[in-house]
Parts: sequence; structure tokens; C-alpha cells
Amino acid sequence: MNSAWQQITLSNLPLDRWRSASYLYQIVGCLTPWRRGSWLMQWGEALGALLVCLVFALAPFVSNDLVGLLLLASGAFWLLLTLSDEAGAGVTPIHLLVLLYWGISAVATAMSPVKAAALVGLVKLTLYLLFFALMARVLRSPRLRSWIITVYLHVALVVSIYGLRQWIFGAAQLATWVDAESTLAKTTRVYSYLGNPNLLAAYLVPAIALSIAAIFAWRGWICKALAVVMFGVNSFCLILTFSRGGWIGFVVMFFTFLLLLFYWFSVNLPPFWRTWSLPILLGSMASFVVLAVLFVEPVRDRVLSMFVGREDSSNNFRLNVWAAVKEMIADRPILGIGPGNTAFNKVYPLYMRPRFTALSAYSVVLEVLVETGFIGLLCFLWLLLVTFNQGWQQLRRLREFGSQQAFWLMAAIASLLGMLAHGTFDTVLYRPEVNTLWWFMIALIASYYTNLRQGIRDWGLGTRDWR
Repeated sequence: MNSAWQQITLSNLPLDRWRSASYLYQIVGCLTPWRRGSWLMQWGEALGALLVCLVFALAPFVSNDLVGLLLLASGAFWLLLTLSDEAGAGVTPIHLLVLLYWGISAVATAMSPVKAAALVGLVKLTLYLLFFALMARVLRSPRLRSWIITVYLHVALVVSIYGLRQWIFGAAQLATWVDAESTLAKTTRVYSYLGNPNLLAAYLVPAIALSIAAIFAWRGWICKALAVVMFGVNSFCLILTFSRGGWIGFVVMFFTFLLLLFYWFSVNLPPFWRTWSLPILLGSMASFVVLAVLFVEPVRDRVLSMFVGREDSSNNFRLNVWAAVKEMIADRPILGIGPGNTAFNKVYPLYMRPRFTALSAYSVVLEVLVETGFIGLLCFLWLLLVTFNQGWQQLRRLREFGSQQAFWLMAAIASLLGMLAHGTFDTVLYRPEVNTLWWFMIALIASYYTNLRQGIRDWGLGTRDWR
């Protein structure tokens, strides 16, 4: 049974043997002599981290076209780094599943009824996956990892502060995000620089998780105090988006993080607290949510709207879109219509209900199904399974050494689950501001794999890190 699980999750995959036998992998390192003589490429990893930081620093404030250019530059730089790499390491089981998913998407593009539109989606997907590859590489360095996370957290703090300003001084609602007949029709839903409260909520879920991790990982009381402020401001801003999917994602993320923290600290807890700390924490969290629903009218109305079915306009809209999407899936169940919203916009009008236009399937699972069929969905779920398994394996090993680097890993695992929970009822995951963060979390988990294989000294994981 254990052996079967290890095979499914690729836990014991002999990557060294695969690298030595792969013809494609032989091109890795072909530019090594040039890199040795290049002064600029001596800073190759740092330059790659700079590109990643630029994406996260600019994504909430600039157009998608500029973000696309930065992703293209990041992909090109990753290729240059890989071809000039001396070590020839860095491939993980997660990389192989990402490559497989890209291959399935490419086949779906070739078989698509709207090939030109699907090709546009494939190009966008390729840029995101190349960005993942660059991040997984530079995040192997604890120092660069810390810098990239710090940049994202500070940018997210700026975004959240502007969101709180909208709540205090008011903001024009750019679209009908609340049922006009609802008691929340005149309530301000903050959206900050992102222009959409649901998108802002999805953007902030990883920021909240990483700010919790920073409370434990950053050294010095000033840095820890800043992390506490980030956690409070980001959480409050997410709540003020009044995004039901965002709230679900926040609860799932926070619940997951509590479980991982309990696992981490349980070894050193006295018997009483080892038994009762988790029930007390979860009970307190549940009580807070229940009290908020009972006594805070906007929260109560927003939560209850999840259960009124078609009486809520947002629910009714999604149900009609899902009905049309299911018909699209039924007509092309194997490989779908091809990746991307451009292909979706070409095919969906043939199935849509009158007056219910949509730019996406409003569910990540349905989106994957409609784009790449059941083959793509199975690969996507396999990728998630391998990713979470790798994250759990590395967390178990890190606990043996008491390294503060484990808290970033916890944040990545919790963020992915929170974003998935939000994505069950929305597809803001496919917007550049959020999609880059999605692959950031997967890359963060993947980055631990090689380091642990190389040995504990390469990490700098001593007991001093814990202090």
C-alpha cells in the first residue's frame, strides 16, 4: 500500500537516473563556458529573483500586457540560466507534472474547434509555467526566497491600505457585485487597485498566510510587529471585500495553517496543551465566525445569501453559467475546447442561456474540464496531489531540524488550499495578479525538494535558524 502511494505521488522517482538518460536534458549546461566568463551572469540567480520581484511589485498596478512582457522576460531568463547551469539540478516531480499538464494543453489546442483562440491561451499558460520554473529555481536560496516574499508582502500591504481607504472614504462600485434588491446594495465593497473585490480577496489570501509565517520566521521584534500589522491589515481588507468566495478561502487557509502550526509545535507542548490546544483554537475560531454571523448584519446577510439559491442574483448567474458549461463539457469531454478565456469566449455563446454572458466557467474545476477535458482534470488533480505530498514530506523533515524556513512552506500549503476553496466558486485564479501567486505557492513548495536532497548544510538549517 505504501509502495503504491509512493509511486502515485512520485515520492521515490529516480530523477538523477532520468537526467542522465534524457536526450533533452543533455542540452542543459551547453552554455556553461560562456557563463563562467560572463561577469553579469555571476549574479544570475539574483537577477532572476529581481525579475520575479518586478512582477509582484507591478502586477496590481499595471496593465496585463506589461505583466505579460515581464513574464516573457522571466521565461527567457530562465532558459538562459538553465542552458548555462553547471549543477544541472532543480527538476522535481512537480516539474514533471507541470510539463505533462502543458503537454495535455498543447494537444487540446491542436484538437480545439477554435485553434487560433486556443493558441492564445496556450501562449499565456506557457508564460505562467516558465515563470513557475524561474521561481522554483531562485527560491532554492533562502536569502532570495526571503527577499521575494518580503517584496510581495510590502506590495500587498500597500494594496490593503488603499482598500481600507476606500472603505473609510467610499469608492465607486465599478460593476454590479451585489444584488440590487439586497440589504447590501449600498455597502461599499473594497477593490483597491485591482478593480474587483473578488479578485482582491483572492490576491490577499497568500498575503495573509505569508504574513502569519513572517510572524514566526522574521527575526527581531520590529520585524515581527510589522508582520502582525500586515496580518491584521490584510485580513481586515479581505473581509471588507465582502467576497463570499474570498471568505471561504480565508477560513480554509487559516484553518489549514492552524493545523500545520499545531503539528509543528505539538512535539514541545505539555501533555495537556498537546491534547486541548487545537480544540481550543478551532473552537475559538468557530465561535468568532458564529458571533460575526449572528451580530454583524452585513456579514450575516452576505453569508445567508450563499444558501438562498436562485433568489440571489449572483447565485442565479453562476447556476446558469454552470449549466451551459456542463453542456460544453458533455460535447467535448476528453480534451475540451483548448486553454484560455479567448477560446472560452468563442465557444460559450453557442451554449449560453439568454442574458447570461460570461468570460469563464466560474469554477476552477469546471474551467479545467472545459479547457482540457477529463484528461487535463486528472493531470491537474495529480499535480495537486504530488505538490501537497511533497510539501508534507518536506515539512516533516524540516521539523526534525527546527528550521524557520518551514513556516514559508506552511504558508504555501495553506494558501493553495485557500485559493482552491475560493476557486471552487470563481475563476479569478486565472487573472495575472492571482495566477502568478498560484504558481508562486507551487514553486515555493517545489523549491524545498532539491535543497533537502542536497543535504542539510546547503540549506543553512541549524538550530540557530529557529531562534
